[in-house]
Amino acid sequence: MAIASSEWEDRIGRRLRLRDLHILSAVVQWGSMAKAASHLRMSQPSVSEAIAKLENALRVRLLDRSPRGIEPTIYANALLKRGLVVFDELRQGIKDIEFLSDPTVGEVRIGCSESLIPGFLSATIDRLSHRYPEIVVHVVDVQPTATRYRDLRERNVDLMLGRIFQPVVDDEIVAEVLFEDRYFVVAGAKSPWVRRRKIALAELVNEPWIHIPPTNVFGSFLAGAFRAHGLELPRKGVHSFSHHLRYDLLATGRFLTLIPGEVLRYNAERWALKALPIHLKIQPYSVAVFTLKKRTLSPVAALFIDQAREVAKLIAKTR
Repeated sequence: MAIASSEWEDRIGRRLRLRDLHILSAVVQWGSMAKAASHLRMSQPSVSEAIAKLENALRVRLLDRSPRGIEPTIYANALLKRGLVVFDELRQGIKDIEFLSDPTVGEVRIGCSESLIPGFLSATIDRLSHRYPEIVVHVVDVQPTATRYRDLRERNVDLMLGRIFQPVVDDEIVAEVLFEDRYFVVAGAKSPWVRRRKIALAELVNEPWIHIPPTNVFGSFLAGAFRAHGLELPRKGVHSFSHHLRYDLLATGRFLTLIPGEVLRYNAERWALKALPIHLKIQPYSVAVFTLKKRTLSPVAALFIDQAREVAKLIAKTR
């Protein structure tokens, strides 16, 4: 039943305090009033009193005791889910004030798949830092689609960067496509294959390859690239997400791998990489920035996205 305006003022509006909500969040996080009190630098009776006031105002039980400690009830989970948005918006408000007082200062938190970090992301950060050297960028190595955008939903990051291999069907997520890209078969400069002017993919199946682990969404995508040529994914080689390992192995001249075009663009000269003359029978994919539909972006996050768009234009223009 909806709460009348007068009842809201008397029962909740004047009694529900952000401080008490913060205390409840700490108790749930630490699973103990004593631990929460220590973390908050408060006395345990003060923590208990704050929780009791919340329960009295809401007229529901918020915490249960279990063998594992204190656990939130369904009512506490509902309150904290909304409270997460409240605290995040307050943080964004403070960031907005800081930005208005000095638009060159602030922080942005980015979740990004590892394969975009050594190319597109580094180029975007470089461009941003040249224009706004006081902005601090925090990067979390995470695959947006594989984690179902969890860090974005939980507001641990302001935005995410990743590849789209399937349409994004999610009412909470906005996916802005930045550019289209495709994969290339790549070898190190010492490889005998770089001297060939024409190569069929079937000639390379017995070579040692560097693969992305098959459990990853990219792994299945790359396996599809071989199937499109009537081939099975080569078994000989190494499975790893590490780009440093990938580049070191390619430098030996013995290994082959598939690398996205934007990664090759920024790393070919530095690591002496060569794209082999093979046309893969797979469709290009999209690189996108992901944001929450009902979340207001901070000015600094908006600046980062603006720079990402500019880098994407350069990639499309010079491909």
